[in-house]
Amino acid sequence: MDFDGPTTKTVQPFRISFVCAGNICRSPMAEVVFAHHVSRAGLASRVGVASAGTGDWHVGERADERTIAALARRGYDGRSHRARQFDPEWFPALDLVVALDRSHERILRSWATGEEDRAKIGLLLGFDPAQAALADVPDPYYSDDRTFDEVLGMIERACTALFRQLEPAVRQGATL
Repeated sequence: MDFDGPTTKTVQPFRISFVCAGNICRSPMAEVVFAHHVSRAGLASRVGVASAGTGDWHVGERADERTIAALARRGYDGRSHRARQFDPEWFPALDLVVALDRSHERILRSWATGEEDRAKIGLLLGFDPAQAALADVPDPYYSDDRTFDEVLGMIERACTALFRQLEPAVRQGATL
């Protein structure tokens, strides 16, 4: 066990990554929303939040302008996001890998090197009982601004539910 001093236990950050296809629409929304919950709760030093895509089509690009606009309409700032591709070598450093739909979940499970990594993978809507039956957050990429707003609403509700589940353990410094 690590210690900072004679009586202070070192708290390891809980690390979570949200994953969609290209990392320019859904997963950046989830990253920004979840990071907002973490920051508002004063837990930024205890939770690391990231996002990535299963594909490499947009690596290095900003989030889709409609993503940035939808986030801004709700008071979030997604302008600093840069897309990246999920690397299976990240599994050991992550505590939770959240897929935005079942296709991403399948890809992530195929990349996992063992049961320990596969056990870290979950669907975002699965954390929200009110939306769990839907399973997939729809891809708004080929849609309009209204769809981006609707998708963001789904992501906000699911991230709120996920945060409520994780917050007590994070506050206590538990290894999840």
